[in-house]
Amino acid sequence: MVLSSLEKMIGLQKKPASIRNICILAHVDHGKTTLADCLISSNGIISNRLAGKLRYLDSREDEQIRGITMKSSAISLHFEKGDQEYLINLIDSPGHVDFSSEVSTAVRLCDGCIIVLDAVEGVCPQTQAVLRQAWLENIRPVLVINKIDRLIVELKLTPQEAYSHLKNILEQVNAITGALFTSKVLEERAEKETETQGNSDSIHGDQVYDWSAGLEDTDDSHLYFSPDLGNVVFASAIDGWGFGIEHFAKLYSQKIGIKHAVLLKTLWGDYYLNAKAKKIMKGDQSKGKKPLFVQLVLDNIWSLYEAVLKRDKEKIDKIVTSLGLKIGARESHHADPKVHLNAICSQWLPISQAVLSMVCSKLPSPLDITVERVEKLMCVGARTFDSLPPETQELKKVFMKCSSEDTAPVIVFVSKMFAIDAKTLPHNKPSSVFCSIKFQSHSPSRMEDLVYTSWRLTQEEIAQRRELARRRHAEKLIASQGQELPEQALSGNESELTVKTGETKGDEQELTSQTESMAPKTVKQEADKESFIAFARVFSGVVRRGQKIFVLGPKYDPAESLNKLPSGCSAADDLPSVPHMACCTLENLYLLMGRGLEDLEEVPSGNVLGIGGLQEFVLKSATLSTSPACPPFTPLNFEATPIVRVAVEPKHPSEMPQLVRGMKLLNQADPCVQVLIQETGEHVLVTAGEVHLQRCLDDLKERFAKIQISVSEPIIPFRETITRPPKVDMVNEEIGKQQKVAVIHQAKEDQNKIPEGVQVDSDGLITMSTPNKCATLSVRAMPLPEEVTQLLEENSDLIRTMEQFNSSLNEDKKMHEINQKILHRIQEFKQKLEQNLQGRKWRNAVDQIWSFGPRKCGPNILLSKFEGYKKTVWQCLDKTTKEVSKYRDFDNSIVSGFQLATLSGPMCEEPLMGVCFIVEKWDMSKAEEQMSANRQDSEELDATEQTKNEDKVTSLSSSYTTESSSENKELQDSCQGSLNSSEKSSKRKGETLLADCYGPFSGQLIATMKEACRYALQVKPQRLMAAMYTCEIMATAEVLGRVYAVLSKREGRVLQEEMKEGTDMFIIKAVLPVAESFGFADEIRKRTSGLASPQLVFSHWEVISGDPFWVPTTEEEYLHFGEKADSENQARKYMNSVRKRKGLYVEEKIVEHAEKQRTLSRNK
Repeated sequence: MVLSSLEKMIGLQKKPASIRNICILAHVDHGKTTLADCLISSNGIISNRLAGKLRYLDSREDEQIRGITMKSSAISLHFEKGDQEYLINLIDSPGHVDFSSEVSTAVRLCDGCIIVLDAVEGVCPQTQAVLRQAWLENIRPVLVINKIDRLIVELKLTPQEAYSHLKNILEQVNAITGALFTSKVLEERAEKETETQGNSDSIHGDQVYDWSAGLEDTDDSHLYFSPDLGNVVFASAIDGWGFGIEHFAKLYSQKIGIKHAVLLKTLWGDYYLNAKAKKIMKGDQSKGKKPLFVQLVLDNIWSLYEAVLKRDKEKIDKIVTSLGLKIGARESHHADPKVHLNAICSQWLPISQAVLSMVCSKLPSPLDITVERVEKLMCVGARTFDSLPPETQELKKVFMKCSSEDTAPVIVFVSKMFAIDAKTLPHNKPSSVFCSIKFQSHSPSRMEDLVYTSWRLTQEEIAQRRELARRRHAEKLIASQGQELPEQALSGNESELTVKTGETKGDEQELTSQTESMAPKTVKQEADKESFIAFARVFSGVVRRGQKIFVLGPKYDPAESLNKLPSGCSAADDLPSVPHMACCTLENLYLLMGRGLEDLEEVPSGNVLGIGGLQEFVLKSATLSTSPACPPFTPLNFEATPIVRVAVEPKHPSEMPQLVRGMKLLNQADPCVQVLIQETGEHVLVTAGEVHLQRCLDDLKERFAKIQISVSEPIIPFRETITRPPKVDMVNEEIGKQQKVAVIHQAKEDQNKIPEGVQVDSDGLITMSTPNKCATLSVRAMPLPEEVTQLLEENSDLIRTMEQFNSSLNEDKKMHEINQKILHRIQEFKQKLEQNLQGRKWRNAVDQIWSFGPRKCGPNILLSKFEGYKKTVWQCLDKTTKEVSKYRDFDNSIVSGFQLATLSGPMCEEPLMGVCFIVEKWDMSKAEEQMSANRQDSEELDATEQTKNEDKVTSLSSSYTTESSSENKELQDSCQGSLNSSEKSSKRKGETLLADCYGPFSGQLIATMKEACRYALQVKPQRLMAAMYTCEIMATAEVLGRVYAVLSKREGRVLQEEMKEGTDMFIIKAVLPVAESFGFADEIRKRTSGLASPQLVFSHWEVISGDPFWVPTTEEEYLHFGEKADSENQARKYMNSVRKRKGLYVEEKIVEHAEKQRTLSRNK
């Protein structure tokens, strides 16, 4: 196909029914970019011969070197199917787990996706992840089973074996889709039950429970992949061929004389051809016959491969002539048989034709957007569609229409910002005239055209350069003649540049600045800058260049803004400021063409586009609209959690501003990276993995900061927790039955930890008083069950919603009513907590939960078990009013102390996890006595002040009786104001009654609570928790031993090992500490000669079994570990490394016995 013109693309953009927005999703190395190359070559953008080798959409240098895609890139393709023309906006996405955030940005803009699967490796971890992402975004998938040539060349399977292998792969993919569908149906059923429960509460009598899950009634046939449905293509992208069964059904319906529709249904499945009867029969396996798919399709492909790879010229010629193909002499005589094979297959079964026709027929256009998807996009967080303002709900119709009328409001979603070199922008391309001179070489052996090219300057550029030369000449004369120019030196235009001796330096600077702005150096500098383009899609209306539009942040609330803004307002009007809303102008619109961009004047609804000029308004993603009623879109779902941290600093401290600017740009350019400045002043990068980290550092050095930087060792996150006291010691002997050593180190250490003035009970209850002795707190720490910690982590968003609602209740703010769905989730969460917190010590614990921490939504709990206080986190369920008790004014101080304690633990200042703090006593009797005494004094003072104010009022009113009534009124108001202010000041006095030399009482409570929590932790057995990766490795049997060696060396633990059916590959599932993972992938690849490569995904937190403070205390431990017990303690090693990094005290001896070194031989 020839290269399509820009005008044709613009014409197709106006027909939403002919547009397909699709992305290619797969596991790493399954052939996404090679497939994209084949599709691009169909438009003549690249040569067919280079498809698969060029990797056109991998435009970054590091992508080409590593051979993996690191960012999602878009390109627009033109495709003709019969009389119909289509515009296909294709987005290629990464498959590496570190870049799964890029997949999320691509999926949001699409209506359909192509899932690519390696025929040998089958379903891999990222395949499951991308299927889940597509499901969550409500986009329709189609399947391409790629690399079928590997079944022939590498695994050497027969056609029959290959068929059963392909059937297994399809079953695996459909099993994942089925699981996603089942979970959705069960979720919907649970929601319906909660709704009906409320209605049926009043109905009494016998009730029959319906045990059916609702799966029988719902139709799911359209969800699954099956070749007979036309949503599966079998392909080998590297060899340039691919087919759906429709192609062969059409071919054989003419040859055999069986109906096309019958063949479509029977080409895949347990059917065989009865040659005598010319009928298709069922049950091929039971009768030992070849399936129709093997007989009519696979046998032909296998025989072609066999003929070409064995160089069977006769057979090849026969196949080529029977298929009616034309193969050039260059391909047929090539040394590599794969070239010959590619030439035959790409003509016989062109992959682009098969894939693009499947995309056009099976994937939806922007007009077919589902109601469910629209409602999901419009509802942020806990809100339901019904709770949105009516103006916002009306926008649903606009979404569904995908209207390009002028009256339709413009709605655009920006999924990410990406940086490109400013030189590549269309308006920065050289405007010079390109001319070519053609020569012919007259050698008898070969006629060849030699083309010499040169750039010819335009008339404007020649005039510009002439002017520059004149100015430079004028400046030289000024310098040489001491700022005095003879008039004869200049003539014509040069006379304008004369500089009189009396002129100021400012004029000279202006002249030089003008010449500098004209100079090509500065032009080059401008072109070297990074320009940011917004990767976006128009969901409604027509976007035009220069249009003014609202930029809506993720926290924007249309209900709030509609009250403030006048109805029918637009972004061009002067409007009052609204939180999380800004106005901007769309400077440039671009058609995304892979490595290039094309300028556009307007883009109608349903298209993917690039927008320039949003750098100052959009950080990572945003919603743009001309209507203030438009809600912000739901935030993107990111599969990978950023966990790998490094601190960066410039090698030369003077370059710090460049680093700060560079990190700001990097944060904008990458959807997943996080940029932080820690309390220590360190600039920290948080990334998803090692490969992602390397890419971010390269970008920082070469593109954004352009300076040399120093990078710290990775900052590994840990968590601190406590456990139950162990029952056996380090030599597996029961504690309490061994003979103790005379000097017990442990007891000494424990005494040193707790200072004087802090009471410690035998069961770990800590009692502390505030510095002014007005309040006493008793706190106990207990470990939470693992299930509860996990439950708290999973429901952190729900806890955050509860906290927001509770704080609004306490502060008497107006807040949206929590909808029934959220209330039901909170109720369920409470029930699960009650189920998991069973036993005597947890009795009524759930009803006594005071707060969660750290940051009020973490995996730690604060319980209030003292009398006279009833405030809990379940206010949103009870709708209770403010707590009225003696503790009301200071309860926030206790919560703040708990939050600080959980944010940094005593071991190495890392956050706590899985700890419950119980406040068993809070005595404020002394504080009350002091407050009542102080209050009496303050009341006396207030009384005297009030009498003074009253006297003042009466004297003033008598002196101004002659004034007008309005002035008298003003005077009375001002006097009343002074009285009110005196009342307020008395309240403030009440609040600061207990302030003394130790500071405000609330501050003392915070500090006391924090210290009490820390000491309560220290009297219990403390443990560190390490972040863990799940690691999936595919390896052959020969290198299995080496994989295990690397895993065990790095503290890894193998969970499962299974052989992949039909291959010699093993799948190893293991867990590995994040702290030991750096360099793991490289080491595995080196040790296995590249035959195994791991995929690391953050999984969970795991307690490190060893006690970091352990010292030998029994005879057996002394004998086993020695007096110093200096064998490797993993937990202590981790703890000390974190303490060193944070500048905390580390207890370690640098030199044990300092003796002079003695040499064996005397120096001569």
